[in-house]
Amino acid sequence: MAEQKLIYLLYELMKDSKRSDRELAKAIGVSQPTITRMRKNLENLEYIREYTVIPALEKIGFEILALNFLSANLTPEFNDWISKNPKIIFASTGEGAEGNTLLLASIHKDFTDFSEFISEIRKLFASNVQSLKSFLSSLKVDVVKPFSLRNLERIQPKPSK
Repeated sequence: MAEQKLIYLLYELMKDSKRSDRELAKAIGVSQPTITRMRKNLENLEYIREYTVIPALEKIGFEILALNFLSANLTPEFNDWISKNPKIIFASTGEGAEGNTLLLASIHKDFTDFSEFISEIRKLFASNVQSLKSFLSSLKVDVVKPFSLRNLERIQPKPSK
């Protein structure tokens, strides 16, 4: 039951992290000090990685979201470059069509910026990257659904043993 309350609080925070502990307490049905402890617990257990804003990227100068699919050997140097690159907002290994093993989601101010990013990968990691394909999406036009976690599907947590 306690774990379910923690998860419920997490979903409430995803809806609107600016809400006060008092408002959250009312929504969940516990006291304000309990919410404060629960929030700290979520942070300590790393359910909450960070508190951040999801900006309208197109309004701050970004035009392109790129999903880059690579077949690559992820060396420590390549991994370090990915971790430190501010254009990359998400990276994960996996398996996919055509033998792709790495996904890099990146944000770019324009096509030139994207092109330079791809050239840098090919130049620095030519021996590590067997193939690289990208899917480009405009952040300014034809966005069907903007990125948000507000309405993320609630998955019931598995009971603790």
